[in-house]
Amino acid sequence: MTRTERWQRLLDLLVERDGLEVEPAAEALGVSAATIRRDLDQLAEQQLLVRTRGGAVPHGVSYELPLRYRTSRRAAEKRRISEAVAALITPGEVVGLTGGTTTTEVARALAARPDLAGGSPALTVVTNALNIAGELVIRPQFKIVLTGGVARPQSYELTGPLAQQTLGRLTVDTAVVGVDAFDPADGAATRHEDEAAVNALLCERARRVVVAADSTKLGVRAFARICPTTTVHTLVTDTALPAPLAAAFEGAGVGVLRV
Repeated sequence: MTRTERWQRLLDLLVERDGLEVEPAAEALGVSAATIRRDLDQLAEQQLLVRTRGGAVPHGVSYELPLRYRTSRRAAEKRRISEAVAALITPGEVVGLTGGTTTTEVARALAARPDLAGGSPALTVVTNALNIAGELVIRPQFKIVLTGGVARPQSYELTGPLAQQTLGRLTVDTAVVGVDAFDPADGAATRHEDEAAVNALLCERARRVVVAADSTKLGVRAFARICPTTTVHTLVTDTALPAPLAAAFEGAGVGVLRV
């Protein structure tokens, strides 16, 4: 296990248990207590947790892992979801991509499509995610439109009035939205209100809204709503989505694609 993988697992355990003690963490990861103490000290220096006597607790009231530590969660499911979402896109479209691990995989899946590998821009991609723009800007088949705004280090997303002003002047064919939660009754949501405001405007400017989310994010709620369920045209998720929950989304008018 590499240090990055070990840190990822430690942060996952921290969220799951709402706190960590050194000895149980060392046993769970199969390493020495000294290694865990050193890891916790280094993570505390990055303000990813707060050290306590004998362990650590989450940093702050609302805990959110930075994107770089969330990329390996449910990777196989996200890869299938991203490929299915990319297959929904027609050459020539204007595609909006919010930030997040799943939408980043969608961007990579679009880049891998051979029918989009031609010369002049095959797609126009509008995004507020710095990492997505950075990956796609070197590919001549994409025209990249990056919103302005204030960067959030947890998600690499640009938020605030500048991002909203840009999106308010654009029209998008398909908005692909990453979420922290999507519930048939409460709609799509995220943990951060500034991200929700930008994502909501992207949905308003789109002719079609696609939510790309693995099944662990479905049937649950989050702090800041992006849009009501009726705004979403298609939900692309994995096969672990329970049939009753899929039926509830379909009853609300959402097309459900399980891959």
